[in-house]
Amino acid sequence: MTVRNRGALAAMAAGAAALTVAAVVACGSQPAEDVGADDAAALAVATPSPGASAPGGPSVPVTAGELPAGDATVPPVRLRIPAIDVTARVDPVGVNPRTDEFEVPPSVDRIGWYRYGPGLSADAGSVVIAGHVDSAEQGKGAFFRLRELDRGDTVTATGGDGTTREYRVVAREEYAKTKIPLDRYFARDGSPRLTLITCGGPFDPQTRRYRDNIVVTAVPV
Repeated sequence: MTVRNRGALAAMAAGAAALTVAAVVACGSQPAEDVGADDAAALAVATPSPGASAPGGPSVPVTAGELPAGDATVPPVRLRIPAIDVTARVDPVGVNPRTDEFEVPPSVDRIGWYRYGPGLSADAGSVVIAGHVDSAEQGKGAFFRLRELDRGDTVTATGGDGTTREYRVVAREEYAKTKIPLDRYFARDGSPRLTLITCGGPFDPQTRRYRDNIVVTAVPV
């Protein structure tokens, strides 16, 4: 699977195709401010190791579309976030070949793990999970309240191996979809971390999309 357009991937397909007026008002509210941006950036700084690839190679594992090599990848199958009352099934997803966008599950109560990136057992890199904020037909999505998460909140991911892993939120950021640093959030290197993404900011009725992405970064505890 190949991503041919950086801007298309930034769109993430994490917003609904159409929204009710009430939903637009509710979801258009933004966090007071970003928190932990420096911490999130620091996690993406890789520590060179013997046999590491030479600098200058791609750090975002979406162009080749190959599954990570090495040990068996452990996919997340369920995510629980008590602070925002979320318990959601996680489906493995890739990129939609027609739209070149992150292929979030169509059911808004499910969320998608980017299966061409690291799994829960990886000792480096960003485990990316994205979800819908809402839908005119289905109502609030699993990540409807993702923008409310703050530093110190906990996220529990259950893997396909049956093991439960706990993470602590260290950052919450909001980006215009054309400005989100994909190299950072889809990297296979740097410290192990969990990256949660949904839509946010104002809703554009012409494009039928939210303008921004909300990105939450969490680290293993």
